[in-house]
Amino acid sequence: MERGGTVYIITNFTHTTLYTGVTSDIMFRIKEHKDKEYPKSFSAKYNTDKLVYFCSYDSIEEAIAAEKRIKGGSRKKKIKLIESMNPEWKDLWEIVKDW
Repeated sequence: MERGGTVYIITNFTHTTLYTGVTSDIMFRIKEHKDKEYPKSFSAKYNTDKLVYFCSYDSIEEAIAAEKRIKGGSRKKKIKLIESMNPEWKDLWEIVKDW
């Protein structure tokens, strides 16, 4: 069975920094960000641990392609994408943590 993937965007408290990533286990990965599992990483350095967007795909390859498209876009496009799903920029961790 092919493993799916999820592309996600996390931000910091003031929404000044956006980080786009991809994972095959969204719950585990966001927990790593929140726990600052990798202290020297970009997300730890900039305190990006608030999940504001995610989209799941049937295959990890599709998720990686989506991540590349999002990363290649402007900040304005990322904000538009986030606000299409999450206009109030709520932390969506509450949704994924129980998966």
